[in-house]
Amino acid sequence: MPEKSVVFVRYGPYESCGTVEHRTSRLEGLQAMLTADGHHCVLEKLQEWNKVELIVNGEIVFQCNITHLDFGGDGTLDPLCLQARQAVKDAY
Repeated sequence: MPEKSVVFVRYGPYESCGTVEHRTSRLEGLQAMLTADGHHCVLEKLQEWNKVELIVNGEIVFQCNITHLDFGGDGTLDPLCLQARQAVKDAY
């Protein structure tokens, strides 16, 4: 794996408390896990609702519904974060 690998985390808005906004609170565990592995995460907003995409070397390596990610935390107990981590590792 390269020393400084960049993972683009593209995320869409989702509904919470009756409002639809781009929020990063559900991405914290994913970011923490990827950063701990030595990756640099770049957040980019999408217009598609409820979507998360991880892009490595210009290729989508993982995608899921943002509302299925755990709220906050470090990602170690979230099965989707573990799948995303493996997808990024497999991309290198």
